[in-house]
Amino acid sequence: LITIPITLSLTLIFLYVFGYTLNIMTIGAIAAAIGLIIDDAIIVVEQIHRTHEEHPTESSFTLVNKAIKYLFPAMVGSSLSTIVIFLPFVLMSGVAGSYFKVMTDTMIITLVSSFFVVWVILPVVYILLSKEKHSVKKDQKEIKRRDWVDYFIRRPLISGLFSTMLIVASIYILPKLASGFLPEMDEGSLVLDYVSPPGSSLEATNEMLLVIDKILHTIPEIKNFSRRTGTQLGFFITEPNDGDYLIQLNDKRNKTTAEIADEIRKKVEAVLPSLKIEFGQVIGDMLGDLMESAQPIEIKIFGENHEKLKSIADTVASIITEVKGTVDVFNGLVIAGPEIKFVPDAAKLSQYNLTPDNFYFQMQTKIEGTIVGNVLEKNQYVNIRMLEYKNAPTLNTLKNSSIFLNNGKLKPMYEFAGVNVSKGVAEIERENLKPMVAVKARLDNRDLGSTLKDIKQKISTRLSLPSGYEIVYGGAYAQQQKAFGELLIILISAVLLVFIIILFLFRNLTTALGIITTAVLGVSGSLIALYITGTPLNVGSYTGIIMIVGIIGENSIFTYLQYAEARKSNMSKDESLIYSISTRLRPKLMTALGAITALAPLALGMGTGAQMHQPLAIAIIGGMIIALPLLLIVLPTLMRIIETE
Repeated sequence: LITIPITLSLTLIFLYVFGYTLNIMTIGAIAAAIGLIIDDAIIVVEQIHRTHEEHPTESSFTLVNKAIKYLFPAMVGSSLSTIVIFLPFVLMSGVAGSYFKVMTDTMIITLVSSFFVVWVILPVVYILLSKEKHSVKKDQKEIKRRDWVDYFIRRPLISGLFSTMLIVASIYILPKLASGFLPEMDEGSLVLDYVSPPGSSLEATNEMLLVIDKILHTIPEIKNFSRRTGTQLGFFITEPNDGDYLIQLNDKRNKTTAEIADEIRKKVEAVLPSLKIEFGQVIGDMLGDLMESAQPIEIKIFGENHEKLKSIADTVASIITEVKGTVDVFNGLVIAGPEIKFVPDAAKLSQYNLTPDNFYFQMQTKIEGTIVGNVLEKNQYVNIRMLEYKNAPTLNTLKNSSIFLNNGKLKPMYEFAGVNVSKGVAEIERENLKPMVAVKARLDNRDLGSTLKDIKQKISTRLSLPSGYEIVYGGAYAQQQKAFGELLIILISAVLLVFIIILFLFRNLTTALGIITTAVLGVSGSLIALYITGTPLNVGSYTGIIMIVGIIGENSIFTYLQYAEARKSNMSKDESLIYSISTRLRPKLMTALGAITALAPLALGMGTGAQMHQPLAIAIIGGMIIALPLLLIVLPTLMRIIETE
């Protein structure tokens, strides 16, 4: 246990040197790595203790040197096998890459610190804590022979059936497994985005928001809230009828964040049906604003005819509304406010020697003012506008306003132009120079993967796109698919790197293949744990799956080292296998229980921010549970088959 605070202290020093701060990702990574820190310490201490049992007449100082010298080659290889799995994460791009780069870097720093502490500081601490009267034992204790090992290695069919069951379970579970993008957590806060009807002024929007303020005050789970109008975090133009609320919830409450959001949604829609609202959480909303889309569901429709695009968008929006687990559906059509059109009478203007430009200048001055200069204020130039009215003029005011003639006289504006008021037109976005409408929605108590699967099925069944039109699925789903593709490459790269390290360490191709096969089979344990607990496959749990390959590879190295040493003492192959498994049984059980215990708080979501790393912890625990039969039964059976006499 002493190694944990020493390793953490060294890790914090390295984090400070490299410019990292303590946050949810770095603290979570350190918490997840504690299990691996304990593994290394347990292996070294157990080896020293077992050396005491085998050589009871020697002192602690001598035995520590023997144990460290014996374990060092395998420990270097095992440490590298858990460190190299994080190196391919540099291939990950986008938000997920930036998000988890901090975590993987922290893991590498922690594991390097652990290696240094275990091999340099732990032996010294052990010697200092070992009293001289306890350093010499009277009786030699021999390793207890585990006959069940002989039973299993002589019946390879059992290992084959077990491995086949794991493969079949993985094939069955994978399509049924819920999937998402980034791990989600209950942040204890809500973001309520709102859009009032097109053309609404700040004053009109504020009148609606005062009603929402009253609603929020009636909900006891809300601690406080703030709102802003006409601005958002994302790098895009925000209209004066857009904005958001930041709602802070009470720490002690009986309702989840999703349940509170549903309650607010129902109350607001009942009294303000014209106000469009949608909900998110702070971190997700910030990431969404900074990504291509703030919503997890985004269906992009491309085509040339604007009216046809609007028709298809309405159809797609209605289909999404019918899919279970979708809320806050938006058809993507942003309608501008009503337009006021002035149609000048050219004949009238020329009769009074007025040009259209002169008329335009005077009307612009009435409506929005005309820039006539600037002034230096706080080291920047601020425009000076010439305005005819102090407040925004109404339509009647504009109709009854006057136009200056060249001789200084005034004439009513309506003598020179007609005034028409028309409905606002829909905004049409472009992507890759193509007109596009993006239909968006959020999730409600359902995973991203299965929801998009249903949406795709319904759209393909009920919607027939005209020639020249196409649908592209964007939002968090597109980010998820990109991240999963990169993570698959990372997983393959990690497996290859671990394989290369094992091959370099033992210089035996069949041995390396047997060990890496066992490690890959451990992935099925992670998938089973995710399926049983209802945890989605996302970037976090995928990272845990990748880690389990390195963890099982690390444990396999020690088993084979014990086997190779036994073979040097002229034991038969079967005797060497039984001896190696019997010898490594105690440290394997200790390391597995230690890692599972260390990860349990994260897996249970205990503590602020723990839910962010919960999928990773569950995936590792599932892999560790399956790793025990793999390491104790399947691996020795494989070694018996592939090892020559």
